[in-house]
Amino acid sequence: MTGPTRVYVARLAGLPVYDPNGDQVGKVRDVVAMLRQGTQPPRVLGLVVEVFARRRIFVPMTRVTSVDAGHVITTGLVNMRRFEQRATEILVLGEMLDRTVTVRETETTGVVFDMAMEQWRTKDWVLSKVAVREGSKRFRRRGQSHVLDWSEVSGFAQVEEGQGATHILAAFDSMRAADLAAVLHDLSPKRRKEIAAALNDERLADVLEELPEDDQVEILAGLDTERAADVLEEMSPDDAADLIAELPTDTAERLLTLMEPDEAEDVRRLLTYEERTAGGLMTSEPVILPVDATVADALAHVRNAELSPALAAMIYVCRPPLETPTGRFIGVGHIQRLLREPPSELVSAALDTDLDGLRPDDSLVAVSKYLATYNLVAAPVLDEDGRLLGAVTVDDVLDHLLPADWRETDQPQEVDHDGS
Repeated sequence: MTGPTRVYVARLAGLPVYDPNGDQVGKVRDVVAMLRQGTQPPRVLGLVVEVFARRRIFVPMTRVTSVDAGHVITTGLVNMRRFEQRATEILVLGEMLDRTVTVRETETTGVVFDMAMEQWRTKDWVLSKVAVREGSKRFRRRGQSHVLDWSEVSGFAQVEEGQGATHILAAFDSMRAADLAAVLHDLSPKRRKEIAAALNDERLADVLEELPEDDQVEILAGLDTERAADVLEEMSPDDAADLIAELPTDTAERLLTLMEPDEAEDVRRLLTYEERTAGGLMTSEPVILPVDATVADALAHVRNAELSPALAAMIYVCRPPLETPTGRFIGVGHIQRLLREPPSELVSAALDTDLDGLRPDDSLVAVSKYLATYNLVAAPVLDEDGRLLGAVTVDDVLDHLLPADWRETDQPQEVDHDGS
């Protein structure tokens, strides 16, 4: 083992993990430890590493050859079996940060904001230090911070109700919503609820869209009704409709009543379609422009960071009204084509008007064939009067083509990262 012998765990979050040849294996998502009796520091068992397809595997510390400020290096041979936490194991980032502990000498309490792991002469790694921030009695004043030996604090063995989430979210602040969703999925229901409560509405909505339905329903049920409605408003209408469809009828109706009328109307309309049809797959909020819009207008709209890449790949030109269901649909503008046109050119001069569009009752198979036939990542959905109802994107199609548990299912295997 090379590199520093003491490493602060929060700084490991998201670090790349390499094999001896310099090829990236994945990224660190957590550290696995095992509590021991008395004041003995917990033994660090290994790292939770996220590899391709968001699969999370366990890498024992015996396979870690270097831990440095900017990376982790392994022996290269890793077990690709999905990580499953055992009852005797604890996740340092997921479960130990934000714990309220007691300083033994002074009997004062504080919140854990980091921990340090250290390699002993026996080559074992242990959690040797606890970084604690005391509460402050002064208004808006942050309490003092201390780095203490493990033996100097107590409180990790108890189950804490109402554990905070400030420091775990700080560790994962730059993580994509899909990656944070994977972190939440692997935590206990109690910890998921606490972290969900600490996220703002927009971030929580993004994360919910990436979680399996069971986790979505569980987290939404843990929110008070008004906040649940606010979070649903932040979700894309198609994802909100899918989630509401999984709720009891009276709960769904209560949430729809609390939502803003315009948002609720979009969701109610989507709920009228069968799930595995173009209407059930579509979003009602694609980028819609009038016939007199310019190429510059189109490019300005697709720069919106909240748009998925698939939705941003195409704009839809319609007669007023421009909210779905729109006036008569004119055609689509492919962004790749519009990039070749002068900014002052009207988008109507560079439209693809040959696409007939999908019908809301078209099956999932028909939608898939349509996208494949025309090499598209999105497609318009039209009613019988030629009005735009929404757009289907390839990511929603894949969600329904893959098995329901695709986020969790993989084939366990022992592989050499070099491919042998």
